[in-house]
Amino acid sequence: MLIVIILLFPFLFITTLKESWYAYFFKVARVWGIANLIGMGFIPKIEAQQKIEKGKSYMLTANHTSMMDIMMMLYISKNPFVFVGKKELAKLPIFGYFYKRTCILVDRNSAQSRKAVFDECQRRLNRGTSICIFPEGGVPDDETILLAPFKDGAFRLAITHQIPIVPITFIDNKEAFPYIFFKGRPGILRAYIHSFISTKNLDLNDKTNLKEQVYHKILSKIK
Repeated sequence: MLIVIILLFPFLFITTLKESWYAYFFKVARVWGIANLIGMGFIPKIEAQQKIEKGKSYMLTANHTSMMDIMMMLYISKNPFVFVGKKELAKLPIFGYFYKRTCILVDRNSAQSRKAVFDECQRRLNRGTSICIFPEGGVPDDETILLAPFKDGAFRLAITHQIPIVPITFIDNKEAFPYIFFKGRPGILRAYIHSFISTKNLDLNDKTNLKEQVYHKILSKIK
């Protein structure tokens, strides 16, 4: 990861200087993500019930078990999207610099931070950018948990902006590259893109039902 960031540093740095250049940054970030996958010995294999259409905004949601989730999401979507993630990752060297300049950071212990994230997501969606949220809110500490309960944020945003939700299941990421040192292996990383869920004509009263639909779609494929 470090080698690829160093090689791409001039392009990554220049494209983060202006927010209007985000689409260019996203293209370079995809090169970074795909180069990491291949360089670490992983082969992405994607199966899709429905294709992501160019120029459309979506709410991308997936299970979160590995650092490879970020790389795989960049591999899957050619449409520019913005990650919503925990602010702690901004402390990582080099990666953290680009992370805090291009992603929407949230302190989940702060109601004010969560409100600011909601407002920033609205602003990005108004500019035609998709949003990516891992709705578990983080990687569960208990390795036996297949899929932790979902937070509300992704579903509130999708309903508010009437954008489709794209449920994605990462099947092999946890086994291949978990958040545990000295575990993992190279090989195929399978991802399954489920049929999209429309939020047209839904309101916030439908949030819980929508969240459960996405949860069970993703969980069924993990099982």
